[in-house]
Amino acid sequence: MKPVDKKQLLQHLENRVEGHISEVIRLFQNMDDEILNKSSVSGGWSIAQCLDHLNSYGDYYLPLIVKKLETGSKYGDNPQFTGTWLGSYFISMMEPETGRRKYKAFKGHIPDADLNASKVVAEFLRQQEVMLMCLRKAEAKNLDKIKIPISIGKFICLRLGDVFQFIIAHNERHIRQAQRNLVPQSRGIGQSCQ
Repeated sequence: MKPVDKKQLLQHLENRVEGHISEVIRLFQNMDDEILNKSSVSGGWSIAQCLDHLNSYGDYYLPLIVKKLETGSKYGDNPQFTGTWLGSYFISMMEPETGRRKYKAFKGHIPDADLNASKVVAEFLRQQEVMLMCLRKAEAKNLDKIKIPISIGKFICLRLGDVFQFIIAHNERHIRQAQRNLVPQSRGIGQSCQ
């Protein structure tokens, strides 16, 4: 894999996370629980289920990332990041532009049907603030040396730079899925905001 400038990569990822926060606040934060819990017209997940699914990944990855960033100074700093082929594979699976295939959610990441939707939205936003903090702390760390075990098989570890990209691409994928739930209702929502 070709090395990339770490600072540019982290800034790009930070911009994406800030965009996710803005979109979720704009679209979902003040929405009624009934609408947030309404199943997709295609039979897929509700808005709340999409975000709860993402929260389950945050519940797993964020504490590990925070802990590894606290102990990661033993590796020194590196101004570049070199991803791995496995990390690139997982990232491309999740990126909305490249990962067109649908995947079944793994055990432990399947959301309940009836959720306290406003709490789900609030937790998603809280986790994104933690992610921003982690991205900023990572500027002084070696993203090649810090490794995180993946949630579906703890015997497989990815470099922190790959994990950041995977999580953020996965978030984007499911935020877009949640946004598609608004399409049939968009006329009513738009009219109530005028």
